[in-house]
Amino acid sequence: MITTPTLLLDEQRCRTNIRSMCKKAKQQGLTLRPHFKTHQSLEIGRWFKEEGVQSITVSSLEMAQYFAAEWADITVAFPINILEIARINALASSIQLNVLIENTAAVRALEEQLQHPVGVFLKIDVGYGRTGIQPDQTGQLDELLKEVSASTKLQLIGFLAHAGHTYSCRSKAEILQVHQASMGALINLKKHYADRYPNLQLSYGDTPSCSVANNFEGLDELRPGNFVFYDLTQARIGSNTWDQIAVAMACPIVAIHEDRRELVLYGGGVHFSKDRMTGEPEGTVWGRVVRDEGSGWGNVEPGMYLRSLSQEHGIVVVPETVDFDFRVGEIVKVLPVHSCMAANAMKRYLTTDGRWIERL
Repeated sequence: MITTPTLLLDEQRCRTNIRSMCKKAKQQGLTLRPHFKTHQSLEIGRWFKEEGVQSITVSSLEMAQYFAAEWADITVAFPINILEIARINALASSIQLNVLIENTAAVRALEEQLQHPVGVFLKIDVGYGRTGIQPDQTGQLDELLKEVSASTKLQLIGFLAHAGHTYSCRSKAEILQVHQASMGALINLKKHYADRYPNLQLSYGDTPSCSVANNFEGLDELRPGNFVFYDLTQARIGSNTWDQIAVAMACPIVAIHEDRRELVLYGGGVHFSKDRMTGEPEGTVWGRVVRDEGSGWGNVEPGMYLRSLSQEHGIVVVPETVDFDFRVGEIVKVLPVHSCMAANAMKRYLTTDGRWIERL
């Protein structure tokens, strides 16, 4: 029985999402190295293994330690934190650990302190603007490539990029435009260095591009992550349909204000995170209500959405098209704006067939 905010997981939708992405990568002749920061679960990770996945991506060394219990090839797709050298050495002693570098300070610190070899990707900024080396900064890249190649402890693998600016798109056409430009920048960089470094690998991935595009020629591996669950943000930009979203938050009704046609849910920012979508027809949306179907859920209820979140409270608007026959103690199910953050906040899942799945 659900008594507090609970993140529900539809295992079949999740497995279908995994299977579809694995099939696409295989058809393209690419390695799928999925990003596990979304689900952070050993059990869900095994569903990927069942589809033939052998290598993964994570976003922290702590996460790498957790998954190293069952995975032997892990890339940490976050700029290496040299203060965690003890963790790096512990992991590198037992698995193929790949790290992300974008400055010579990290190269020199690792060269001095590493006890075991690690793989190295150079982080390239293909337009997102968060971090990484610009493709035209070949002077900086020349220096990094030279130092990494000369190291006895660092194994140069190639270039890694995340086209995160696809999240600002509002259509499949826009996603494809960003994808082509981002992929092109990475491929051109590889061509620039082909004579000196002929074996450079290209690692690329964001859920919008990997979900919508069908052309990845010139790349070597894909690293999408959010696709395992999808969410409202992805649905808005065209990455997925409503019925591909594999998680929903089940929240008890704790108060009713019929005069305002609002419900107060036990479910706030500490459960959903504070991610929101602006510019929607209703204004700002923090989540959308779906129709209750027993242990699972159905279609989105038009016009019924989370209009605000505070720490524990969630306020749901009930449109005139929906009968106002709710009761305190009933459960309302809400699709999250950002499934990665909601999952991170909740720490475990309740499957629609009644099983708890733990996570990091």
